Parts: sequence; structure tokens; C-alpha cells
Amino acid sequence: MEKAKKMKLSDYEIFQTLGTGSFGRVKLAKKKNTTQYVALKVLKKAEIIRLKQVDHIINENTILSNLNHPFIVKMDGFCQDSRYLYLVLEFVSGGELFTYLRSVGRLETNHACFYAAQVTLMFEYLHTKNIIYRDLKPENLLIADDGYLKLTDFGFAKVVEGRTYTLCGTPEYLAPEILLNKGHGKAVDWWTLGILIYEMNAGIDPFTDEDPMAIYQKILKGKVKFPRNFDKNAKSLVKHLLVADLSKRYGNLKNGANDIKNHRWFSSIDWAQLLSKKLPVPYKPVVKAPNDTSNFSSYPESDTHSPALKPADDPFLDW
Repeated sequence: MEKAKKMKLSDYEIFQTLGTGSFGRVKLAKKKNTTQYVALKVLKKAEIIRLKQVDHIINENTILSNLNHPFIVKMDGFCQDSRYLYLVLEFVSGGELFTYLRSVGRLETNHACFYAAQVTLMFEYLHTKNIIYRDLKPENLLIADDGYLKLTDFGFAKVVEGRTYTLCGTPEYLAPEILLNKGHGKAVDWWTLGILIYEMNAGIDPFTDEDPMAIYQKILKGKVKFPRNFDKNAKSLVKHLLVADLSKRYGNLKNGANDIKNHRWFSSIDWAQLLSKKLPVPYKPVVKAPNDTSNFSSYPESDTHSPALKPADDPFLDW
């Protein structure tokens, strides 16, 4: 895989925060002397090192810079100084699916189907490149101004030929094989698709609890209760995805993603039309200008300085 392209920080004007994470924040920025707005992911090097996430971040940059798909956020390149690493990403102005889902409660089943179909194509594409995503959740799906989704945040993504053993992901979305530390592969992504389909249709996670340990116990028990108004075809697909037995989980059988794409819940989806973004969208976010951030939550801008690293301590310098 090729390395990401080096950019110059001085080429960008930096504006308000769009989101925050464990190593830093994402800010709106504009390339000087152009009308192009970007999302600048600002990562604290000292935090990345302290939390032993150097490999994850290098993975994220290398993987993202080698991807090209209509439903995956594009990465232009990166820049750095002694304190921070900056990833230059496409700005997706419609906000997170998480925010939208919270505002409406739950989605009509045809609306959920439209989004789930795009996630299916994202995973099918990543898996052909032997990339496992491992961190699907509504916070990592952005809604573009055309109403289609873009997958973002590749911090847990990994190129895996066989199996890997790192525990990572969001509690509610973890597959049983990750919890049991048996080694996991591409099938974990199809499990998370099952969780997402459930959450979009029901408005809550299937294994929800205040206490992460209780969530893990529910996942390992594997009993999924469906609300009475849950679409029966969506329910059928969720049951095929939330299967602990990998030899029975859809997406992991010999037909791969086709078992999911041919499921009756997706019978209204023309996959070629979807990929070329020719299907009508159920919701189009209101975006008034190229720099409109009103679909994102507001964040206080005060941010303590991260300590500068000496060149000898900086694992990103030769990168």
C-alpha cells in the first residue's frame, strides 16, 4: 500500500470543531485561495503514544489514502508538527447518522434499508481489499448533502489475510468472537451490520445496558428481542447476521456478500443504481453553504496544548 500524501498545514485556514475523539478533534478547514472546505482531523501525538495507538493511526492513514469508493470518506493527505498529526479529509456536511437517528427516534424500514444497502457495499468493497473495518456505529456514518452515506474513522481498520486478535470496537456492536478472543476476521463487520439494521429500525441497540459487562453477557447469550412493529423481512436478515456460529452467519458463507444483497429485505434495491447514486434518497440534509456546519453538534473550542515531542520520540517523523 502507498503512503498518504504530505500536505502543508500553512495552506489551510482552520475553523470550528465538528467532533471530538480520544486523541483530538475534527475541525472544519478551508484550503487557502480556493473554495474547497475539508475536515481536518487533529490528533495529539503524545496521547496516541500514551495510549499505544501508533500502529492504529498509521494503519488508518495508509488504508484511507488507498481507498476510492463513493460511500467512503476521501483522504487528501496529512501534515504534522511536533505536537499534532493532521489528516486532511473530505468534509461531509450533512452530519452524523447518529445525530439524525436521535432526532427522529427510528427510521421507516425502507429508509433503514437504503442506508443498510450502502453499508453492505462499503463492506463488500473493503473485504475485497482484505480490510476489516471493525467500528461500525451511527457516529461513523456521515450523511452527505446528496443524502447518501460516507463511512469515516478508520482508526480500527486493519488489513487482515486470516484472523486477528485485538479487542476493539464499541461495546454494543462487538461480535461474540471478539469477546471470546478466538481470533476474528471479516465476519465481525457483518455482525455489526446486523446491529445497525436493528438500531435503525427499533431506535435502540439489541443488547443495550448501562453496564458494558452486562452488554457483553447479553451478546454472548445471543437472545435478540424484536419490538412488535419491527419489519418482518428486516427481522429475518438481522437473525441471519446476528449468528454466533460463523459457519452460519450471512456474509461469511461461500456466496459472501451476495447472500445479504439477495435477501428479500433488499428486494427493492437496484445495486448498480445505488452504487452510481441514482436511487431517490429518503432524506436530504439541509445544507445552506459549502461551509455550513449546522448539522453537527457544537463543541467548546478550548483545548489544552499537547506537549511537543522531541524528534527522537516522534514515531511519525519518518512517515
